Amino acid sequence: MLNAKIIATGSYLPKKIVTNYDLEKTIDTTNEWIVERTGILKRHIVENELTSDISVKAAINALNNSDIDVLDIDMIIVATTTPDLTFPSTATIIQSKIGAKNAFAFDIQAVCSGFVYALSVANNFIKTGQASNILVIGADTLSKIVDWQDRNTCVLFGDGAGAVILSATDNKNEGILSSHLASDGDLVNILKTTGGVSLTKNTGYIEMSGKEVFKHAVEKMSDCVIKSLASAKLSIENIDLLIPHQANIRILNSVAKKLKLPLEKVIVTVQDHANTSAASIPLALDFALQNNKIKKNDIIVMEALGGGLTWGSVVVRW
Repeated sequence: MLNAKIIATGSYLPKKIVTNYDLEKTIDTTNEWIVERTGILKRHIVENELTSDISVKAAINALNNSDIDVLDIDMIIVATTTPDLTFPSTATIIQSKIGAKNAFAFDIQAVCSGFVYALSVANNFIKTGQASNILVIGADTLSKIVDWQDRNTCVLFGDGAGAVILSATDNKNEGILSSHLASDGDLVNILKTTGGVSLTKNTGYIEMSGKEVFKHAVEKMSDCVIKSLASAKLSIENIDLLIPHQANIRILNSVAKKLKLPLEKVIVTVQDHANTSAASIPLALDFALQNNKIKKNDIIVMEALGGGLTWGSVVVRW
């Protein structure tokens, strides 16, 4: 039985930085208010870049960190809520831009859970022998769908892209050990956009019931971590590093508390780039690797919750 192993990571954040102090000049908010409620200090915002552009930079970064040639990539999955076009998929646009001529490509839309969903799908393609080297990208340009006059939401989001390369391994003790995915469409209205192609012919803006999302995030992310660990025949005590979706410092701290996991085992990057949706976990994973926080054989758990609601987790032995 083949396993899917993460052999390289890459990331990219747009050059333009918007700090909390910058936002103080345009909306009724303060740096102190934002930091206290979210932990966010700044966010990166695209200027003349598309989601595919920032994805390409993250992908090339990952390829440069691997021994894989772009022509060896046989599958590309892009998790995004902000595609370049309604169709075709952003993944096919990226395929062309990087010259991955031997790959097939498609997008996944699960909002902030998108990267976890994409990893799970890629893992299954490798396990069934349908692909050997898969490029998985999480990328979003949420600044395009934020109402910059809504102080309750605009302070929360930023743009970015992260990428990983998965390769097949016959070592069953490394790579992705298990995953758990879930959704509940009855909760669609607590986190959604005000528009869409079929409904309004435009994307609309993000709207969110913050207290409801917080409650469900802590409960559901904690639960899916426990379930994915159980599938891998592991427990909370086995976790070396938790890499959560970087939405809000209070959610991150509450999940760690609920799981009884020491905060030093939790990767936190939300202060530097805010909520980047599908990009947040691969950005945090790349950060952890660059800062030598991951060792061989470490048990890594990645987990997220997003609009839908969707949520899920993946357990990896590094």
